Amino acid sequence: MSKVSISSKIPCVILCGGRSSRMGEDKSLLPFSTYSSLTEYQYNKLKNNFEDVYISSKVDKFGFLSEKEKYLILDKGEIFSPIVALETILQTIKTSKVFIITVDTPLVSLDSINELLSKSKEYDICVARTQRTHNLCGVFSTSLVKFINKMLIEDIHKVNYLLRNNNTNYIDFPNDDEFINLNNKDEYIRALNIISKSNN
Repeated sequence: MSKVSISSKIPCVILCGGRSSRMGEDKSLLPFSTYSSLTEYQYNKLKNNFEDVYISSKVDKFGFLSEKEKYLILDKGEIFSPIVALETILQTIKTSKVFIITVDTPLVSLDSINELLSKSKEYDICVARTQRTHNLCGVFSTSLVKFINKMLIEDIHKVNYLLRNNNTNYIDFPNDDEFINLNNKDEYIRALNIISKSNN
């Protein structure tokens, strides 16, 4: 598995602020592989491949994270919305682009991340696609914040709307399992089995 190129200095942000309503408990805190939480797994997987890895959340619930004042990005307001999270992230990050990934997609390979980074240069957004589009796995330009501000004023919270109305590159990947979202216990158990086999 190749290391992600960080020559462009694009930082990474892990989204951990969802309700986890279908899981029935906070999935960002569920144990995964050899780590105490899914968030810690994702963080450790990505931290050696990006110059900076941030965590986006509603609240501070991450005991493992050092330098929280720098690397923890707390959403503004009380609305649970990925668009609100994106607005806060894009206002906080000072680089021109940022790589976004959700905490509940732990099987995305570093090779796939590298491909998304390499094909993002001429676009405002570059996201992964298999049998469906993975709206929150890709590269986003921080210049999108003005468009997102307008969306929120108009009470539009769909990430797909953001993608459709900006210069977006969709990168097709063959393995749908790689982009599995752990939305419920069955998907969580399935991902645990996949990662267990890959570690053996």
